[in-house]
Amino acid sequence: MQTSVKPILVFTWGNPSRGDDALGPEVFDRLSQEKLTGVDLLTDFQLQIEHAIDLESRQAVLFIDASANAKPPFEFYALSPSEDQSYTTHAMSPQALLAVYNRINRQPQPEAFMLSIRGYEFGLGLPLSSGAAANLSEAIAFIRQLLTNTHVEDWNALTTA
Repeated sequence: MQTSVKPILVFTWGNPSRGDDALGPEVFDRLSQEKLTGVDLLTDFQLQIEHAIDLESRQAVLFIDASANAKPPFEFYALSPSEDQSYTTHAMSPQALLAVYNRINRQPQPEAFMLSIRGYEFGLGLPLSSGAAANLSEAIAFIRQLLTNTHVEDWNALTTA
């Protein structure tokens, strides 16, 4: 049972057993240790259709995941809903999740942003690589900057991609 919904949701995902795919859960773990005002944290192995409910009554959602293709240390960009085939698979894209949200709700979707942190090694059983750890440190500093800016509309000025 969820109590009050905070205006900002930071939603991370990834597999901690797959090297740099642990970047999302690492962000979750680090932010969980901080006193964040107006922010809910959520983590999972992947996005699924049921997560559309977690977006309800939010002002903004910050999706965070590892990426093998992002420019180091990370890329930050606004998201728009987009129906793709991922909603029929085991995992979804953030854009498809936003499209599902729009289909099931009769209210404006929250502002949505993606922070893709550059990872390098995604093998099963590998630890976080040194390059990913360095990128994680820079991403955490950037996330803190975002979360101290209560004007989510100003986040667009910080996009990198």
